[in-house]
Amino acid sequence: MRVEPVSEEVLVRRVVDVVLARPVGPGALRVLVDGHPSTRPEALADALADPLRAAGRPVARLHVADFWRAASLRLERGRQDPDALLEDRIDVAGLNREVLDAVGPGGRGRYLPSLRDPVTDRATRAAYVEVEPGLVVVLDGSLALGRGLATDLTVHLALRPATLERRTAIADAWTIPAYERYAAEVSPEVVADLVVRVDDARHPALVER
Repeated sequence: MRVEPVSEEVLVRRVVDVVLARPVGPGALRVLVDGHPSTRPEALADALADPLRAAGRPVARLHVADFWRAASLRLERGRQDPDALLEDRIDVAGLNREVLDAVGPGGRGRYLPSLRDPVTDRATRAAYVEVEPGLVVVLDGSLALGRGLATDLTVHLALRPATLERRTAIADAWTIPAYERYAAEVSPEVVADLVVRVDDARHPALVER
């Protein structure tokens, strides 16, 4: 295993190159950027969109948080239950049905860009969008690997346990056991296609296995 320090610009270019190297098939290419909220997976996912479009690939920029389960279900065990955070938050069936399977090979050819507002807990009433040829779906989320999401390429933004603890606000300390379970049971640094160490947010490093 080799760890290569890279700039943010180089990191984006490397991920884009991996995406563009994948053959364009009958369905969309489904990319997931996963990481603890402090790693800002949404920032890397956002940064991929323009270079992909410049390369001629249409992009659907979506958020796992827009496919959380209803609050009555995801908070059934309480608002600060780490097991619920890991197990009950994402509507995996809904996200697969409305997006990932829908845009994949043999899918219906249209997708729902969002299902539920994570803040208001109300249905977004978003309209379906037709899949363009060569579409790349770019999702960001946390604790999203190993859940059965139908993806083609996964990127994990990795933190050492000490860094994760340091970056977690005191009010959110209850979430740490969820991330410890995630590391132990899912092994995101093993299952992800691309792993980026971001203990120093200004100096990411690509892990080459």
